[in-house]
Amino acid sequence: MAKFHILDDIDPNGKRVLLRADLNVPMKHGKVGDATRIERLAPTIRELAERGAKVVVMSHFGRPKGKPDPAYSLRPLAAPLGQSIGRKVAFAEDCIGPAAERVVAALQPGEVALLENLRFHAEEEANEMNFARRLAALGDLYVNDAFSAAHRAHTSTEALAHLLPAAAGRLMQAELEALAKALEAPQRPVAALIGGAKVSTKLDLLRFLVGKVDALIIGGAMANTLLFAQGVAIGKSLCERDMAETARDIIERARAAGCTLMLPVDAVVARALAPGAASETVAIDRVPEDQMILDIGPKSVAAIGARLAQSRTLVWNGPVGAFETPPFDAGTIAIARRVATLTRAGTLLSVAGGGDTVAALAQAGVTEALSYVSTAGGAFLEWLEGRTLPGVAALSRD
Repeated sequence: MAKFHILDDIDPNGKRVLLRADLNVPMKHGKVGDATRIERLAPTIRELAERGAKVVVMSHFGRPKGKPDPAYSLRPLAAPLGQSIGRKVAFAEDCIGPAAERVVAALQPGEVALLENLRFHAEEEANEMNFARRLAALGDLYVNDAFSAAHRAHTSTEALAHLLPAAAGRLMQAELEALAKALEAPQRPVAALIGGAKVSTKLDLLRFLVGKVDALIIGGAMANTLLFAQGVAIGKSLCERDMAETARDIIERARAAGCTLMLPVDAVVARALAPGAASETVAIDRVPEDQMILDIGPKSVAAIGARLAQSRTLVWNGPVGAFETPPFDAGTIAIARRVATLTRAGTLLSVAGGGDTVAALAQAGVTEALSYVSTAGGAFLEWLEGRTLPGVAALSRD
């Protein structure tokens, strides 16, 4: 991983610090539905404020299509943000121009302001340099603490970093350090657990991982496609039959790379995906024609658990069953708790990310037990695929 400046490398005292955050949080009736991103941002804001910075927070929110839209205003976030940091947060009606300039000019060292939605300007998503200059005029230093937006080359994540002295915030720093430990310089053996519905959406990921990890464990409906590609009858299970040749290519790549590929050996099947639906556990080659695979079975859970016990590092993205619908959450929850136990014992470094994965870990009650849980979706996935993230590359130093 390229080296990057962190908060320890800058002196924010008396300076205006433009802090790129990700406040794109779920909202309902003007209230924050999940404050995780706000809570994770708070340490960086508090540290900067305590060190005498004039903190100017900027973020996107939703998709307002490049023009002001009250439904996507960041104003309702000012109070929750203030509560999380224990300080009042001023709000600017725009992110550039007179409205922003007035609010920023009024800040005293240790005070915090929140700018209006960056995406109220189409130039933000266009990574437009003149827009970057107008933002840069509001600050003396730039800090990016929005890893979850780092896979997009937008003005506030990429261009702006080239106009001001730049550093990673504590959340960005923690994310990058955790990811580096997981795949760039991991303790071996390394296992990757990849679940979800479609091989097609994670094709690049699977191809990249077979060359990086010692064991690739595949669950969820995407496992059905690999089973089908090997001639296993999977009944009415969700499956991308047109991806069979691609699935066989992944299997061959794993074999050539010396990567152990693990697929379910048993499954929980039912005729319908519905809460409390009648189900049974069968061997993976005994799936009835009129039923569908909706979770992995206990033998698969045990086999995965044994593999994880032999591993030192785990990267996890995606559930292994239809975890949103009980009883088909059992496999995912059992594995989550096994990962938590191994992590607590100090034998496994566990890094997990992606929306469904985060939700599954919360459902299992083990989020805090893992080494690191990323709230980033697309950025986490693109990093796992080995891609360069523009927002991270912009922070890099020689």
